[in-house]
Amino acid sequence: MTASSYLHSVRASYDAVAGDYARLLGTELAGKPLDRAMLAAFAECVRGEGGGPGRAVADLGCGPGGVTAHLAGLGVRVFGVDLSPAMVAVARRAYRGLRFEVGSMAALDVADGVLGGVLARHSTVHTPPSELAPLFGEFARVLTPGGHALIAFEAGDERVRLEHAYGHPVGLDVYRTPPDRIAALLAGAGLTEVARLLREPAPDEAAPQAFLLARKG
Repeated sequence: MTASSYLHSVRASYDAVAGDYARLLGTELAGKPLDRAMLAAFAECVRGEGGGPGRAVADLGCGPGGVTAHLAGLGVRVFGVDLSPAMVAVARRAYRGLRFEVGSMAALDVADGVLGGVLARHSTVHTPPSELAPLFGEFARVLTPGGHALIAFEAGDERVRLEHAYGHPVGLDVYRTPPDRIAALLAGAGLTEVARLLREPAPDEAAPQAFLLARKG
């Protein structure tokens, strides 16, 4: 699958499920204290070493905007980016005081070295393994020295094909990846691991969940 074809499939699939995705997962953070703890640690790192409260954070693959709003509630100046126009429309309706943009996290409309943080929570799982190194290079490009990246993903070592999700037909590949492999790719992009968390799957999840916090030197 070419880069353009996989992006087209991801965009079309999330456009199709946007409304039901928001309805079904709108409050999912409430039952995941470890996820909230990692987001809180990320926010504290960004507010401190990552350039202080003046540096913005990009929530990449923000979906319907709930996590973006959660970060804003933690005192982070945050905006959301998503490939799916339908997801961005849902987010804009739900969180009118926040900024959401349609865009690809692989080619951000952001200048070099200006962000205090980037969050990719479950949004890299559809990226083919061969595309992860340049993707993390793009994350590093937009981060200021001392800025942080938090990557959350499904741990494992396999590709899972989804043809149906959230009540709709879709065409999505989900790549489960060993945390050590993600850490090595981040390091190759100049992002040094600070901390990691690996937890068992929640009832609404199919695989263990991994979180890697990394810092740009």
